[in-house]
Amino acid sequence: MKQTLLALTLAAAFAANAHAGSVVDGPMAFNPIAASAYGMESDPGIATEPWVIPAGYTQKIVSDESDLNIYVAHDWNDMNTVNETGKHAGRYLYRTHEVRGTNSARIDGGSGGAVSVVDLKTGIAKEVVGRADWEALDGILWTPWQTVLFAEEVIDSVLPDPDFPAAKSGLVYELKLDAHDPMAAASVTVRPMLGALSHEGIEVDAEGNVYVIDEDRKGSIYKFVPAAYGDLSSGQLYALRVKHGAKTGEAEWVALDMTQAQISARVAATAVGATQFCRPEDLERIANTLHAALTCEDVDNPLNTSGKNAAGYSVGAVLAIELGEQPSTRYVVAAGKNTPFENQAAGVTGFAKVDNLAHGPDGKLWMVEDNDYSDIWVFDPRSQDTNGDGYRDGVHLFASLKDKPAEGSGIYFGKDPHTLFVNVQHSGTGNDKTMAISRTVR
Repeated sequence: MKQTLLALTLAAAFAANAHAGSVVDGPMAFNPIAASAYGMESDPGIATEPWVIPAGYTQKIVSDESDLNIYVAHDWNDMNTVNETGKHAGRYLYRTHEVRGTNSARIDGGSGGAVSVVDLKTGIAKEVVGRADWEALDGILWTPWQTVLFAEEVIDSVLPDPDFPAAKSGLVYELKLDAHDPMAAASVTVRPMLGALSHEGIEVDAEGNVYVIDEDRKGSIYKFVPAAYGDLSSGQLYALRVKHGAKTGEAEWVALDMTQAQISARVAATAVGATQFCRPEDLERIANTLHAALTCEDVDNPLNTSGKNAAGYSVGAVLAIELGEQPSTRYVVAAGKNTPFENQAAGVTGFAKVDNLAHGPDGKLWMVEDNDYSDIWVFDPRSQDTNGDGYRDGVHLFASLKDKPAEGSGIYFGKDPHTLFVNVQHSGTGNDKTMAISRTVR
């Protein structure tokens, strides 16, 4: 599928006017690209420059499988985090590697999921820790108490954790790094109190409460309140329940049976009538608002879990949860609302299958899709709702992936407010990689 003449003309216009009064302001100011990278999978530069990006930006490979090749098959590089608050702030990039079943065979003869690290100063990449029973590691977060949380995206576990074999779904783990070597593990501890779920997104608030999701077509959103700050060995897990059987409006956090939550938090949440969303994936907090990526949410038909609406278009939405004493929820980005529906056959760029989220350097929400020609979108929560439809208008297309079968994941900003990190996983080139996209015109 090829870009239309109009799209190419618009692209040229955007390039000519880049940063001369950018549509999107701030440290990552840009004029939106004109269209998704439809039909560009044969681009000869795709191996090193897989993204279509705005004028005034460059992209480079931070680390790929030539630096660190852990698995016989693809080692999918998923969400990532940087040591933000320690003495090495901004230097180390940690990644989970999502492998399943027969794809988990290691080159060294072992198997199972792994966490790796890239030293952004030296370029050295290495495995930090791996284990045979870890299935589909995905979500990862650097905590304010200087540990790394990571989790399994597994609905039905087949490789039980030896320290907690009762869990029916994926678990969260806490990695403590070596005090003298941030590229080595001191210990890893399973944290079943955060629920047995199909985990991906993990987020923490200023009080040390940890938020997680269940990536299921009838998945809920959870909040763990530890008994003591930074101690995840005890506490209470809650599930979000929107009042009156709705999906938006006033809500509450409902306490779960903690014995059941550690076996299957999904069962525990269902028992208390927790609100179900269509495949919650990532979580990102901006100030007092928690954002959840809902990959197959149909905002016009909340009971629809097919991933497509009645017209056959892919759907997806971002939910905003206002935290505090009186929680409330609302959709803030949705296909067919403040973004178009995607129609690849007609060459129409749209918002579909939103997956990972990132907090931009000036309060904007960055979003990447899990679909062919994966797009990166930017939402400005301070923008206006000019047509009064309940959705703010500030959603703009930043980048699009030319590598058609690949998926952008793990978008993240570190110390440099002009650089976005993003992974390219299950690449059609056979080389998964972590990229840095940086603004050069400032």
